[in-house]
Amino acid sequence: MSQLKHIQEDDTPIWLPRLAAHGGPRFLQIADALQAAVADGTLKAGERLPPQRLLAAQLKLDLTTVTRAYDEARRRNLLEGRGARGTYVAAPKIALNAMLDLSMNTPPAPHGVDFDDMLNQGLAQVLMRADNELLMTYHLAGGSESDRQAGATWLAPMFGTLDAQQLLVCPGAQAAIAALILALTKPGDVILAEPMTYPGLIAAAAQLGRRVIAVKADQHGMLPDQLEQACHQHQPRLLYLNPTLQNPTTITMPEQRRKDIARIAQSCKLRIIEDDPYWRLADAAPPPIASLAPEQVIYISTLSKCLTPGLRIAFVLIPDPDERERFLVALRSFALMTTPLTTALATQWIADGTAERLLQGIRKEARLRLSMANTILAGRNSRIAANTDAEDRNRNGLHIWLPLPSYWNPTQLVHAANNEGIAVTQAPAFATGSNSVNAIRICLGSIKDRSHLRAALQRLSHLLARRPDSASAVVV
Repeated sequence: MSQLKHIQEDDTPIWLPRLAAHGGPRFLQIADALQAAVADGTLKAGERLPPQRLLAAQLKLDLTTVTRAYDEARRRNLLEGRGARGTYVAAPKIALNAMLDLSMNTPPAPHGVDFDDMLNQGLAQVLMRADNELLMTYHLAGGSESDRQAGATWLAPMFGTLDAQQLLVCPGAQAAIAALILALTKPGDVILAEPMTYPGLIAAAAQLGRRVIAVKADQHGMLPDQLEQACHQHQPRLLYLNPTLQNPTTITMPEQRRKDIARIAQSCKLRIIEDDPYWRLADAAPPPIASLAPEQVIYISTLSKCLTPGLRIAFVLIPDPDERERFLVALRSFALMTTPLTTALATQWIADGTAERLLQGIRKEARLRLSMANTILAGRNSRIAANTDAEDRNRNGLHIWLPLPSYWNPTQLVHAANNEGIAVTQAPAFATGSNSVNAIRICLGSIKDRSHLRAALQRLSHLLARRPDSASAVVV
């Protein structure tokens, strides 16, 4: 990644990065090489970096590229300026009482992808092509024709060619779920879900006066015979499923199980909400249930979990026109529209291929992080170490579902982890009813720096190895 070369008059060796022809933006390569050199000790705190003009000349780059690289390195707290004396390697900064967040399920910043440049270029294209006044005024709910067509393009890997008129653009999956509950159920109605499910569904149902009842599941997801029994017993109006890299268990429901679930839902006249935020992060995911029983399923795909939460965009596939209108009426009662600027940006990114490039970068980064987590945590958990199904699930997605040793319970572990400066989510947050599971969810995307993530996971691994009565000791 770097080398020391004698090029100054006093023969003092200075640091030079090695740049790859196809290694991505040059300024990021320089910043990454700086970070690697500091990490491996090639560069030490207090060492002087070459002047920017000298480095630019040696690398045969323009000065702007090197200046941008140094700015990026300063942003990473790698460098500090000392006025006329030059630029030096910074001493490590220790953030006192900083919380290492393993609780929020967000896509990781992809290594080597210049997100700032991506954002600037996308917004420039939007502002060049759009009427700026239209970006700052009210819009009809559901999205424009071009926004819906972008949704059809985004969903093409799942469904092939789609009628864009069946798609609606919403301000996030949570808003879509709440609007569907309002549109398709009445207070007191039953919604079926798996024993561990998305907390947003639980919260929306509780606020709207609906009841969520658990249907038993196994290592492949909801059990068809238990679903059929629950239909006869509770006369539910909706079935909520997250069948791909399920949150929180990471289970991906096999295709045959999806077919069995769809068949029972059809025979029981039960509408399915298929919340599928992780399909495009998975390797060779089975077809969506909505493709197997399109008349029975409403499909939600959000960009928040596979691109960035800041877009706050979800595509909702509703084939029935009457249901689409009922959904829009419900949505307007609390969320009139998506934000026009971010919607236009999402549409632009999908149209010009930026969204696909960002997705692939996130997939690669997520796999690296999952591999790291599996390696660090395997010694503390026999299920990760020995269970092939768990290994398969934990190679994809953004989170890990970690069963705890018998001497820990989720509440104890979360409290002890919090004392160590680590935030994780305990199983009861996902439980429908009184289901008791001794596990936590660990999210791997919200800590930006991979080395900080490694430190958080190692600290958590040490904590898991100790019993609660000794957990008050400081982890080194």
